[in-house]
Amino acid sequence: MVFNDKFIRSQLEMTKPLADDASMDSIRAFQDKIGKLMHFTRRHDVVVNDSVYKDMRCALIVPRDEVRGGVILYLHGGGYACGNIDYAKGFASVLAAECGMRTVSVEYRLAPEHPYPAALDDAYTAYCGLIEHGVPANKIILAGESAGGGLVYALCLRLRDEGMDMPAGIIAMSPWCDLALRGESYSANREADPSLTKERLMFFTDCYLGAFKENEKIKKSSVKELKSDVQMRENPYVSPIYADLTGMPPSIIFVGEDEILLSDALGMRDSLVAHGCEVACYVKPKMWHAYLLYPMRCCVEDFKKINGFVKKCLPKDNERKLRWMHLDNSAKIYPAAATSRWNNIYRLSATLNEQIDVDALQSALDVTVRRFPSIAVKLKKGIFWYYLEEIEHAPKIQKEKSYPLVRMPFDDIRHCAFRVLVYNRRIAVEFFHALTDGNGALIFLKTLVAEYLEQKHGISIPSENGVLDRLEEPKDEELEDCFLKHKAKIGRGRNESDSYRIYGTDEDDDFCHVTTFSINPKDLLELAHKNNVTITAALAAAFIKASINLQNEDVRNPRRMKKVKILIPVDLRRIYGENTLRNFALYTTPGVDPRLGEYTFEELCKIVHHRMCLDITPKNMSARIYTNVKDEERMLLKLTPLFLKNIVMRTVFLMFGEKKSTLTMSNLGAVKLPDPMNDYVERFDFVLSAQSNAPYNASIISYKDTLTLSIIRDIKEPRLEYAFYKVMKECGVHVKVESNAR
Repeated sequence: MVFNDKFIRSQLEMTKPLADDASMDSIRAFQDKIGKLMHFTRRHDVVVNDSVYKDMRCALIVPRDEVRGGVILYLHGGGYACGNIDYAKGFASVLAAECGMRTVSVEYRLAPEHPYPAALDDAYTAYCGLIEHGVPANKIILAGESAGGGLVYALCLRLRDEGMDMPAGIIAMSPWCDLALRGESYSANREADPSLTKERLMFFTDCYLGAFKENEKIKKSSVKELKSDVQMRENPYVSPIYADLTGMPPSIIFVGEDEILLSDALGMRDSLVAHGCEVACYVKPKMWHAYLLYPMRCCVEDFKKINGFVKKCLPKDNERKLRWMHLDNSAKIYPAAATSRWNNIYRLSATLNEQIDVDALQSALDVTVRRFPSIAVKLKKGIFWYYLEEIEHAPKIQKEKSYPLVRMPFDDIRHCAFRVLVYNRRIAVEFFHALTDGNGALIFLKTLVAEYLEQKHGISIPSENGVLDRLEEPKDEELEDCFLKHKAKIGRGRNESDSYRIYGTDEDDDFCHVTTFSINPKDLLELAHKNNVTITAALAAAFIKASINLQNEDVRNPRRMKKVKILIPVDLRRIYGENTLRNFALYTTPGVDPRLGEYTFEELCKIVHHRMCLDITPKNMSARIYTNVKDEERMLLKLTPLFLKNIVMRTVFLMFGEKKSTLTMSNLGAVKLPDPMNDYVERFDFVLSAQSNAPYNASIISYKDTLTLSIIRDIKEPRLEYAFYKVMKECGVHVKVESNAR
């Protein structure tokens, strides 16, 4: 929302006489509405966190596109008599968005109820609070307009006099620095300034210095002379223009050519120069008091100057640098194994009880990606390895594709390796597997949905049950490649026999069918307990049983049958107590050899259970990690160019990868959310892509009273779906089946 400066001037000229005759309550209410309007224009650019610090209301404004560290402490204007936290958040939101930097605004106490030095004391408390919370002084910028512009200088004087570290710089906009009101411009620009009068400033001066008590009954236009003490008006902490400004930090001052406070700004500039301080002062032609507060095209260049000033004042390493990361051990195979028709992507989605607001979701995504620098990345190609580089901005929300997991072109992955899609009430995120595994992706989705609901409905969602604090800095442990940390000293061989594969007629256009089985978890739990196994083991046994039945149809000679094995991913975070958001999963492959005879479902459950118990131990998993890690640690492989590595890794993938199992069955388990989210979220879905040279995969997730099992295929015949359904029916488990079949 941008306005023409002529329109703004005309509106100010209309309200100028009204403001002088209005009561204090009216002028305060009007100013607070201006603040809300300013924040409204930037509501999609920032996130606001309200808080209270030592009985003072505060707001932390976080830009969605945060480009630098540090904090701007913004002290609002209003003659020390007007402006609550709503007003303060207005221009603080503008500063945060324009500077790409966190901004703190405070509701300091107002005169005449709280005369000098209340405002200065509160400003001092806020500054000390930032230091107390770990923000170094050289990463704090003070900013203020009008009375706030004078207050930032008064604060620096007090910091200097008390021997505290000074902030990195000062941004002063139309600063009111002379409460004795002696500048020439008070008279010279009396008619030219469309927004401010000397009489109003006289009134505010006496309010601040304790001369008025029943202020709401006094018309500002009736004030003809100052009642406050002259010495108080010249107190350096009240009127910094009369101070010894030695040691003040660098300043940038903006002032309008037509405003009555022009003399204050120019006087401060001259005094700062005289005391050996660094200062730049810009006089904007034909502009009025505090013109930067208004969203006008002519302010663009001024904000560029502010950005340049902030960058110059803050430490050189303060600018946010895009992270880059090596691929974790398990991720290295995915770029190498990708083909023109297949790459390993998967989908997680949440369905809400309302239509998705795409604009609000885009805003939520802008915030969320900054919290996940290992997921909000693009794939880059180096000389020896692929690597991940953090993206500068969140990708645009996309409309749903014609079917889930449409191939993600490699060129897209080089720009952003995940995508967010919307369809009616559903938010879906599709990830290239090199970024993270399903558990890391689920944390990303839950955090994104939480941020969306907070912005959309104004609710507060605690950071728990896998929902991360979006304003928190990413933790080192979340970015760690934990495979290297937990490798054993010896490994396990990769030699395994090939497994039975299900085949059918390929879809000509690579269409993927997704069949979803909705099951009551209580029914599955009853089946699992009946066989003394977990739900995962029971479902794996069901898939093995269904696959054996299909092989019996395909192969007449029992001697020619192959083993039927199910690859089950194992979340290593639970085993080793890690919190990484990168890939940290291995697998177990329970299965049977049909040549040995027929198997009952009960037998299969026991076999799967015992195999999982044997495999899923810290020592066995560490031995497998060693086998995978030792290859990449060989010096010869390290020095091999990437194009040769790709050939080797693709060969290894074909030899030891998907051929060793009939399909993958991944179970993310039961989703738990913070309580406020449960009122809005109806279901979760999890879908793996089909295998590169076999048609099936299966994925499981449960939420509330529904377990959702999704089977994907890229062939025309729904063979496994029917076979699995029959096994479930034989076991007495009721299922509801949905499909995107065309």
